[in-house]
Amino acid sequence: MATLELGCNRHLYYELIAGDRQNPHLVFLHEGLGCTAMWRDFPRLLCERTGCPGLVYDRPGYGRSSPPDAPRTINYLHHEALRDLPTVLERLLPATPYFLVGHSDGGSIALIHASETPPRLRGIITEAAHVFVEEETLAGIRDATKAFAAGKLQGLFTHHGEKTEAVFRAWSDTWLSGFFRHWNIEYLLPSITCPVLAVQGAEDQYGTLAQVDAIAGKIPAAVKAMVEDCGHVPHRERADVVLRLMAEFLAGRIRADGEIG
Repeated sequence: MATLELGCNRHLYYELIAGDRQNPHLVFLHEGLGCTAMWRDFPRLLCERTGCPGLVYDRPGYGRSSPPDAPRTINYLHHEALRDLPTVLERLLPATPYFLVGHSDGGSIALIHASETPPRLRGIITEAAHVFVEEETLAGIRDATKAFAAGKLQGLFTHHGEKTEAVFRAWSDTWLSGFFRHWNIEYLLPSITCPVLAVQGAEDQYGTLAQVDAIAGKIPAAVKAMVEDCGHVPHRERADVVLRLMAEFLAGRIRADGEIG
């Protein structure tokens, strides 16, 4: 089990995926209830398809990483993007070019991170990312809250163990709070200069087409890809389609010598 010590009794679990080290790394950022294990084999398959090495990790508070160390605020995704992610990159991938592949909360984190124009960032792929709060998002979370209370989400305990209740409540309580209704990161999208692929399922129960439209409309180098017959987890529900979309996006930007075209 590989862990990175962050200090103050905080640590995170991570896995490295082999690949051609002349190519940029693919760094995978999981969803709001996710972890490394919940990606299943998708990171490995995308790395194999592109020849890139990869990094997957459990953010603090999730999976096999340390429990949460503070209550969430409206800026919790900014903290992940601008504090924890840069630390992970500096400690595990120093001086290494990278792409970010983020699902849901992970996609929002990737966008916030990219808005700071990090010099080693070569591009990002978002999957079901949110840039503002929609009523459809809140309705989906209310449904998930009822399902959790009824014991229908027992699979989460497999991945988060004794932290499961805290993981779920941190996610649901934050998004359903009065203060978080005002969360919006559209203002930072025009500052993102790297290539962006925004993927979303056409039947996503947590967001509408307005999310990818905002990303594609406000970021100069962004393109959107809607996946039909698909909900909130395209990489699991339509893995073949998503692998192709992401691999094609990355292939157009990676040369054999590791430089970006």
